[in-house]
Amino acid sequence: MGKSLFEASPAARALYERANSVLGWDLAKVSFDGPDTELTQTKICQPALFVHGLALWAARCEQGKRPTVDFALGLSLGEVTAYAAAGVFDFDTGLKIVAERGRLMQVACEQTEGAMAAIIGEERAKVAELCRDFDIEAANFNAPGQIIVSGEKAKVAAAVAGAKDRGMKKVIPLNVAGAYHSRMMEPAREAFASFLESVPFLAPRFTVFSNTTGQALSDPFAIKAALVKQVVSSVLWEDCMRSAAAAGATEFWELGPGGVLAGLARRTEKTWPVKSFSEFSDFTNV
Repeated sequence: MGKSLFEASPAARALYERANSVLGWDLAKVSFDGPDTELTQTKICQPALFVHGLALWAARCEQGKRPTVDFALGLSLGEVTAYAAAGVFDFDTGLKIVAERGRLMQVACEQTEGAMAAIIGEERAKVAELCRDFDIEAANFNAPGQIIVSGEKAKVAAAVAGAKDRGMKKVIPLNVAGAYHSRMMEPAREAFASFLESVPFLAPRFTVFSNTTGQALSDPFAIKAALVKQVVSSVLWEDCMRSAAAAGATEFWELGPGGVLAGLARRTEKTWPVKSFSEFSDFTNV
């Protein structure tokens, strides 16, 4: 992940080299070479995603082809990346934020037995009823008919079985380390709030939409509070996308590995122009 950026873009390479210095370990090596078992640990994955996203943006700007940006949004960890791109904090500060966020969430995962499951093709109201009956929570509203639930492992397993009994045809347990975006992350939320207290935030240079509300935030104190709350609250990704479109977004660019967010955008509204960029070559004809 990101190797072609490192090799082809001086700006991207500078970010990876800076990241290694800030973190005190070789992010570039684990991003490029793995192993997957290490890269997918949330304490490593979060910094890796943050640097990869900003390296893609830096490589694009370096080419002198920076587009006009009016809005930014990011799913879960990606919201921190969006705020960094918008100038709420600098690269070093953002990287320290995501490294601590990832570390705290890793600890919370190791101290609990959590699980998550995807529910496909169901309305929010029916999923809310399922969550209430089985004492779990909706972690992600990714797109119409794609909702992720989260909670204690045994309760999620019971909810998966109960969902099928209720006629929900596609309910898929996920291979994850813990119950992200649920109350099981409360120890991480509390410690993260303490960590952020002394971190200065600025107002964003362009509009950024919050996962916690699906709406734009501009006040630095509100942004900080939202990032803390996001650790234990639902990610309203579909709402963020719709809010950006309603505010006037004419095209969406996904900067990150794969094309998952582009797929969610198309599932939400097929007419939205969307492009995915994960390697240096993806920018060649844009």
